[in-house]
Order: sequence, then structure tokens, then C-alpha cells
Amino acid sequence: MKRYRVWHRTAYTYSDAVHDSVGQFHLLPRELPWQQIAASGVTVEPEPGDMAPGIDYFGNSSTYFHVTDPHEALTIESSSDVTVMVPEYDADALAQPWELARPLQHPSLEGAWQATEYALESPRVQHVAAATAYGAESLTPGRPIGEAATDLMQRIHRDFDYDKTATTVTSTVADAMAARAGVCQDFAHVALACLRAHGVAARYVSGYLATQPPPGKERVFGADASHAWLAVWLPGTDQWLAIDPTNDQWANDRYITVAWGRDYGDVSPVRGIIFTDAKTSTLRVQVDVAPLD
Repeated sequence: MKRYRVWHRTAYTYSDAVHDSVGQFHLLPRELPWQQIAASGVTVEPEPGDMAPGIDYFGNSSTYFHVTDPHEALTIESSSDVTVMVPEYDADALAQPWELARPLQHPSLEGAWQATEYALESPRVQHVAAATAYGAESLTPGRPIGEAATDLMQRIHRDFDYDKTATTVTSTVADAMAARAGVCQDFAHVALACLRAHGVAARYVSGYLATQPPPGKERVFGADASHAWLAVWLPGTDQWLAIDPTNDQWANDRYITVAWGRDYGDVSPVRGIIFTDAKTSTLRVQVDVAPLD
């Protein structure tokens, strides 16, 4: 069990006044069996004329805001006190053949109706032929779902290079497959395509990964980043095996879960629309995940 203080700051500046800004953010961690939230909150500057916290379709904390005062800068800052434990999985569920993790083929299994939408294509997870073939190498007949998912995770980690310049936020699964490179968001989308193309239910997870400074170095405040991984449905249960292709490991007590959905588009930290004559803008994001124990 580990406790963290998570701080996330998103700052926009504009070359001219913004007259109206409407947005939504997913910044507050989820309350989960393995994750408890002692305190959390978000501030927006300038103060919105309307701000409505709520829960979205996927059960994530999601807040709408509307800033109506003219402004040339917008800052969204969140802070949370989170305790995380290592998730536990049922060994028998992990040992089931992967073919059972296809809710469309096995709709009578417990939890299948909730898992179905995570077995379908989504805007950022297209079932391209390259991903279908790549996934088939891990999804051999009768292989246990835990073993198959872990093998896929390990292969992506081995075969793909982590390269921030290889893709952009709009890159597709096909782009990442062709480049054999990308960032955590790309690796999660690739793994999802590899699984969903074969009917396996899996969801995109966004959050943070607590990191350690290099030996002999002090921890630098604000030097962390958002992270992304995926979770695979264990058939007939309400459990989802969380795997991280970027770091070649199952999610543990260093992973803080914020939100999950079909892909990045469902859970982006901040998104919105502005009304302005500004020709340019800048964006700066700072994240800090500090251990409290």
C-alpha cells in the first residue's frame, strides 16, 4: 500500500483575449477497491461562471466548466491525496482461455453485457489488419487470458520504440504499427486493437505512474507526466487485468487510475472549445506524483 499526492497543472496562454471558453476535464482519480481517495479538488482560473462536477457514462469523475470573462490565460490545477494497493486477481479467472473473453461470442457470461462495448472498434482504435495479425501471435488457441495478455504486453514493449517524435496526439493505430514506435498512448491503442480485433474486451486507462529519480539525483517537482495503459476483461468476473506495454509490467501500487473508456478520446485530461481572435496559443502541462509515506 502506498500513498501519494498527485498534482496536475494545465496552463494555456493566448495571443489575444478569449471571450468564451467551454471545457471538460478528467483529472480526479477514481475510487476503486484498490484505490482510495482521501481528498481531491480542482481550481480553474479565471473563475468559471458555471462549473458542474459529475460522473460520466464510464463512471469517471468528469467536470464541465464555462468561463465567460475575457481572458488571455487559463489555468486548471488539480490536487489529490491517493492511497493505492496492488490489485489482486483470481487465479482461475486468469487461467480461462482467452476465447471466453469475447463478450459478443459469450453474452451469457456474468459481466459480458458491460464488457461488450470494449470489444468494439472506437474512433481511435481501429481494427487494422496489421494489428489483427500482430495480436494473433499472442492469442493462440486455448491460451489462458492472463498469459496471452501478458505476452502481448511483452512483445509490444520489445518490438516498439518509445519515441516522442514518432507520433502525435492524432496518430492512428495504423501509424504506430507502421512506425513501430510511439508513446504510452500509442502502445495502449495498439494493444487494444490487437485484442479487440479478435473480439476480446479491453479498455483504455489513463492516470499517473509514480516514478523514481535516477540514483544520486533529487526528485524534481513537476517533472512527472500523465500515463496510459489498458485493462483486459477476465471473463465471467468483474475483474480487469491492467497491463502496461510501455513499462512491460502489470499495473501495481505505483499506478494511480484517473479514468477509463474506449480510448484516449473518452478520457482526455482537458478538452474544450474557445471563442477568440487569437492567432496563436501555448500549452504547458506539469505533473507531480509525490510519495507521502
